[in-house]
Amino acid sequence: MKTIHALDPVRSRQLDTAGLREHFLLTDLFQAGKVELRHWEVDRAVIGGAVPTTELLAMPIPREMAAETFCERREVGVMNLGGTGTVKVDGTAYALEACDALYVGRGVKSITFASDSAVAPARFYLLSFPAHSAHPTRLVRKADANVLNLGSPAEANARVLRQYICPGRVESCQLVMGYTEMLEGSVWNTFKPHTHARRCEIYLYFGVSEGECVMHFMGEPTETRHLVVRDLQAALSPNWSIHGGCGSRAYAFVWGMGGENQVFTDMDPVAMDRLA
Repeated sequence: MKTIHALDPVRSRQLDTAGLREHFLLTDLFQAGKVELRHWEVDRAVIGGAVPTTELLAMPIPREMAAETFCERREVGVMNLGGTGTVKVDGTAYALEACDALYVGRGVKSITFASDSAVAPARFYLLSFPAHSAHPTRLVRKADANVLNLGSPAEANARVLRQYICPGRVESCQLVMGYTEMLEGSVWNTFKPHTHARRCEIYLYFGVSEGECVMHFMGEPTETRHLVVRDLQAALSPNWSIHGGCGSRAYAFVWGMGGENQVFTDMDPVAMDRLA
């Protein structure tokens, strides 16, 4: 498991394009027949992808965790971005179709991943944070997510936000997770922008068509930078950074947060005339 070290705003300003991509963009999470994990030092997040094909895949237990099981001191959110597959948690099987999610609580001993078809495999996106309390494993279908309709065509940001793991729906220790889908003709997400002083956030972009991209904006409000992001790539946002983007056409992204609280509206807005 590769560790991505946390950077402060001063050091981040000095990075070139390659340096920004190395520290704030994950490009290779989804590899056929493998579970790939990355440890980001900010809030001790672990971000991963599991793509089972012909064989069952087990959740690794990286030595960096110094644990006997992955969930010994952690919780995990799983969202399927591919074909139908199954996640088995301590012997109980959960079938996940596209955009279904699963919360796995602290104390679980075993997690495995399987696809119904090797030709159209499941692509399980994984997001994990340390947990100091245990909560039951819960499956959330796309149809059961809490839906918020946001933005407008006039602002080119009409979008549907679905909350899966959040207070009042699926209880967790600190993980909050869901996804946002841009409507046709809308391309801007999370604008007007904001920061989170009390938690980090990760965006995993998906539904980005071949040959298209999203310009993901990051950095301090007065020192903005951008990352060119393509399908199934994840942008890492520390608490001092804005996070938002504009695509060459409509797309979607899984968002996930971990930190000091779970209040969805706890954000620090940035006025557009402050951006530079």
